[in-house]
Amino acid sequence: MKPIIECVPNFSEGQDETTIAAIAAAVKSVEGVQLLHQDSGKAANRTVYTFAGEVQAVFEAAYRAIAVAVEKIDMRKQKGEHPRIGACDVCPFIPISGISLKELVPLTRSFAEKVSRDFRIPIFFYEESATSKKRKNLASHRIGQYEALRERLKNGKWKSDFGEYNPSFGGCVMGVRKFLVAYNINLNTTDAHIAQEIAFDLRELGRPIGKENGKTIYKPGKLKNVKAIGWYIKDFDRAQVSINLTDFEKTPLHMVYEQCKLIANVFGVKVTGSEVIGLIPKAALLSCGKFYLKEKANATEEEYIQSAIEQLNLGELNNFDYKKRIIEYALMQK
Repeated sequence: MKPIIECVPNFSEGQDETTIAAIAAAVKSVEGVQLLHQDSGKAANRTVYTFAGEVQAVFEAAYRAIAVAVEKIDMRKQKGEHPRIGACDVCPFIPISGISLKELVPLTRSFAEKVSRDFRIPIFFYEESATSKKRKNLASHRIGQYEALRERLKNGKWKSDFGEYNPSFGGCVMGVRKFLVAYNINLNTTDAHIAQEIAFDLRELGRPIGKENGKTIYKPGKLKNVKAIGWYIKDFDRAQVSINLTDFEKTPLHMVYEQCKLIANVFGVKVTGSEVIGLIPKAALLSCGKFYLKEKANATEEEYIQSAIEQLNLGELNNFDYKKRIIEYALMQK
C-alpha cells in the first residue's frame, strides 16, 4: 500500500450551506481521496472536514478546498464563537501509514509555499512543522484572532513563514501533527463527579491542588499524552472519562484502558467498556491486540484487531465495525 495521510482542515464557515457543500465537493473531486467526515457548527461558524488518501492526492484536495475558501469566505464579514485567523484557519496533515512525521514535513512545506504563492495568503507553521518551540502551539498563532493578525504581521511580533497579509482571507496555520485519538471509557456509574476524579488522576496535566501567584498548581497524573475530563452522557445513562490521546504510539490505548480500570477501582466503580470517536489508524488497534495476545505470537492481523475490540469492549454502546472505523480499511471500501 502506498503512503496514506489524513488532512483535517478547519474552515471559518458553518452557516452558509452553499459554501460548505462547495468545499466538500472540491475535496471529493480528487481521485484517490475519500471525504470521511464533515462537521459544521452554526454558532462557531466553522466546518471541519476529514479526508484521507495518498499523499499528493490529499495535497491536491486541500488545495482545491482552500481555493473555494479564497473565493467564497470573506473574513472581513465573518463572525463566530470559535477562535480563528483565516478562512482556512488551520490545515493539519497527519501520517496514517507508510510515511513518517519527519518525511511528511518537507512535503508539507513545499505545499504550503505553493498555496501561499498561488493564493497570496500568509502561512504559519505549527506542531512538527514549526520553526521554533514557541510556534508549535496553535493557540500562539491565534492570539488576537483575525482582527489582530494584520497588526501582528505589520509590527513584526508574529511573522509568517510564507506570504503577506490578505485582508479577505486572513491567514492559515498549517503543519504536520500526530494522529489524535478521541476515546471515551465507560463507567458503571452515572456520577460525573467520580468520572472527573478519575480523569484528574489519569491525565498528564493532573489534579488541581491549589494556586500560586494567581496560577493553578497541578499534581501530574499517571499518563503522558492524555487529556481527559469526566462527564455524564444522558443518551447512555452513564458517566464516561472522555479522552484525547495525543500520541497513541507512546501511550497506547490498552495502557490508558488498563490504568483507568485501576484508578476507577480506587473510587469504587468499574470500567465496563469504551468507544472510539470517529476513525482510528490500524496501528493503534494492532498494538492493543499484540498486548492482549502475548501468548499467540503468530496471530493474524484480524485476530489482533478482534482481540483489541473485545478486550477494550469497543462495541458496548454502539456496534464497532472495524472495516468502517479503521482508516486504512475504510479507504479500501470507498
